[in-house]
Amino acid sequence: LLRKEDQMLRNLARPSASALRGTFANMPRRAMSLPTADLCDEAGLDVSKIPSHKVKIVDPAMNFRNFGGLTEFSGKITTIKAYESNPAVKKAFEEEGLGRVLVVDAGGSMRCAMLGDMIAEAGTKNGWAGIVVYGCIRDSKVVGQLQLGVKALNTHPVKSHKNHPGERDIEVIFGGVTFKPGQYLYSDSDGIIISDAPLMLGDHCPNP
Repeated sequence: LLRKEDQMLRNLARPSASALRGTFANMPRRAMSLPTADLCDEAGLDVSKIPSHKVKIVDPAMNFRNFGGLTEFSGKITTIKAYESNPAVKKAFEEEGLGRVLVVDAGGSMRCAMLGDMIAEAGTKNGWAGIVVYGCIRDSKVVGQLQLGVKALNTHPVKSHKNHPGERDIEVIFGGVTFKPGQYLYSDSDGIIISDAPLMLGDHCPNP
């Protein structure tokens, strides 16, 4: 009798296969990320080819720092240009991310944050792979616990204003690189690289 009761309890605690399938189907899809160093090697990039190569490298002198729970991320680029005003960032992260990466040209401002915990949580929930901010973020302790890639120059406790809508899906330039909507971005602890087409490592393509 005890064995039957134990089995009944285990069955109740164990989720069904259909329930598991439903759980995974509802999870945001994010691309598998691959090391930027390996991707550069696979693309045949060395220092002599940097100026003319199809793979572009964000200048490491920019000192972008990882703040998100994902230190490796990649995806198709969507861009925003906005200075000290973040409504466009909020609006973008309210959309379905589809594994994309949001690139925000905030003019390198060190006077306020363009991203906080609530917007970052929305981006995580809606399936964005990550965000690169040429500026600051805040709520870094919470942001660091999210399954979202976040790179920025620094943190700042003061929020931005909401007085300018910003520009969406235009070319933006910083770190010696022109970011274009539809390009592919790969980021990890070694740096940030950009490519017009998805990069592959052997048979693995993180962004089909």
